[in-house]
Amino acid sequence: MPLLLTPENTLPVDGMAATLIGRAWVPGRIAGPSPIVLRSDGVFDLSERFATLSELLETQSPLAAVRQTPGTFIASVEALLANTGPACDPSRPYLLPPLDLQVIKAAGVTFAASMIERVIEEQAGGDMAKAEAVRATVRSVIGDNLRSIVPGSEQAMRLKALLIERGMWSQYLEVGIGPDAEIFTKAPVLAAVGSASHIGIHPGSQWNNPEPEVVLAVNSHGQIHGATLGNDVNLRDFEGRSALLLSKAKDNNASCAIGPFIRLFDEHFSLDDVRACVVDLEVRGEDGYRLQGSSSMSQISRDPQDLVGQTLNANHQYPDGFLLFLGTLFAPTEDRDQAGSGFTHKLGDHVRISSPLLGSLHNQVTHSCAATPWTFGVGALLRNLASRGLLAR
Repeated sequence: MPLLLTPENTLPVDGMAATLIGRAWVPGRIAGPSPIVLRSDGVFDLSERFATLSELLETQSPLAAVRQTPGTFIASVEALLANTGPACDPSRPYLLPPLDLQVIKAAGVTFAASMIERVIEEQAGGDMAKAEAVRATVRSVIGDNLRSIVPGSEQAMRLKALLIERGMWSQYLEVGIGPDAEIFTKAPVLAAVGSASHIGIHPGSQWNNPEPEVVLAVNSHGQIHGATLGNDVNLRDFEGRSALLLSKAKDNNASCAIGPFIRLFDEHFSLDDVRACVVDLEVRGEDGYRLQGSSSMSQISRDPQDLVGQTLNANHQYPDGFLLFLGTLFAPTEDRDQAGSGFTHKLGDHVRISSPLLGSLHNQVTHSCAATPWTFGVGALLRNLASRGLLAR
């Protein structure tokens, strides 16, 4: 069944009290993508002042800029959401993922529970049939409560020495409790998909899972202006065989979902709300299967501000800003089919990632080769903006 977006299954619990920005495909003499803001009286196109969402987030105060820009009405919130998805009518506006020129970055192994699962993947060599036996062995040595250990601290270094001595040291523990976080590029610029889109699993993967995460919107100066939700689709067998396969495990067509909107920081929402939020996951299979889980940001090992600082600094700049996945606590281990097989996706799975103050991101699983090919890159965007007269100012 196709996914139907509504305000009730998409918006934050406080609805229009939130400052929600994003992007929409806007029809017209020359159709194209535009930055948008949601207001109580509808969805407004901001491209008369900001050609891209990146440009908006580069202003001194995106919140003030949004409030001072009237914009052009394009649709009701209900109509925009209802026309979003694979079967959308291109003659009417529809929702896009809420980013354009920003680089898509991700922080890995930021939660103790998922860190242990990464060690298990490595020890099992990507074979999910071996995972349960390896899980018991790893936890007998490491335990499952590493949250109290501050990454890079003396305590962490003593644990590292002990694990090396026991033959249990891992590259995942290095980035989990060592001084340097794992920061990688999740997907190319403009390659993410939005809510109601298909998400892509590599057809060669037999062990994979969703990764529900909070995603920060950060400008080129390292200022965090808001947050959204993301699915860092993960192939556990590919990465488990070798960490050098990370790019193949993480970056495939439609393998990065972000949305539905960026919620800007304002009087009702701040970075402390991000630090305290809980991200819920629900997977519903066409076979009647149902999986639920949650990831509490209070359990993160590294503060979001620290992760931003490890991404952008004197050694690396992002002139158009970036979106940063913060990692996940959730690593599904319960059996879906036969005992000991663990969880993996099936085609047609509906995935809902939600948090009360950020809304809900909805996607359906397909193979990457069957998802809509990615064709609208940076060159296409620049040509489109130029043809609409949005670069001549």
